[in-house]
Amino acid sequence: MKKQTNININVLPFLLIIVLLFVWQGISYFQMVPTYLLPSPISVVQAFIADFGTLMANAGVTLLEAFWGLLIGVISGVLIAIVMDLFTPLYKAVYPLLVISQTVPAVAIAPLLILWFGYGMLPKIVLITITTFFPVAVEMLSGFRSTDPDLIHLMNTMGATKWKLYYYVKFPNSLNHFFASLKISVSYAIVSAVISEWVGGFSGLGVYMTRVMKSYAYDKMFAVIFLISGLSLLLIWLVTFIQHKIMPWETNKK
Repeated sequence: MKKQTNININVLPFLLIIVLLFVWQGISYFQMVPTYLLPSPISVVQAFIADFGTLMANAGVTLLEAFWGLLIGVISGVLIAIVMDLFTPLYKAVYPLLVISQTVPAVAIAPLLILWFGYGMLPKIVLITITTFFPVAVEMLSGFRSTDPDLIHLMNTMGATKWKLYYYVKFPNSLNHFFASLKISVSYAIVSAVISEWVGGFSGLGVYMTRVMKSYAYDKMFAVIFLISGLSLLLIWLVTFIQHKIMPWETNKK
């Protein structure tokens, strides 16, 4: 009975999406909003199919930028969390600066990075790194500091080094925190890549969006928006899949 309830709950979001699409199609069909401002879902699908090759080529560029920026951001976040966990005075000095760094909007940083590093891939990777390392650093630090003190005391009495303490105790304890932050970071990576491409670039989904917006091709605009959302959801699902493979005991609990 419980399993049946879970299946029904999982289906509800898809049903809601279908209902919204029908409403959207109805608004367009009865011209409640001009079609050049709000194209119908069918027009969006047709635009997606017509420009599929161009969309995929630009999506490849955006995903490559997101991959490198996310990789550097995750590694940086983990290293910063370890350093702050090891040295409390450094944590008190650095943590407020990390918080302040996240109050600056990405759209304000992107033009500066374009001016400093040019229109290539480097400024995009730097912006993605800046926006993705913070969730990882904060969550990993929280995971390190929530480790059972008795386990730490036991490892210390057994003569474990700090690195063994992290390997055997603190890192396993922080896995949930790591994957939670990674789900946030992968969505930030795609959005940051698109924002940086808006400001300046030669290719990518952000550049594509700018071009179709200037030509008032709103059906293509909606197509690329849905593609960006789909890529973000796919990456989040991929992180969840990896988490279930690495942490099968968490899946069994549910």
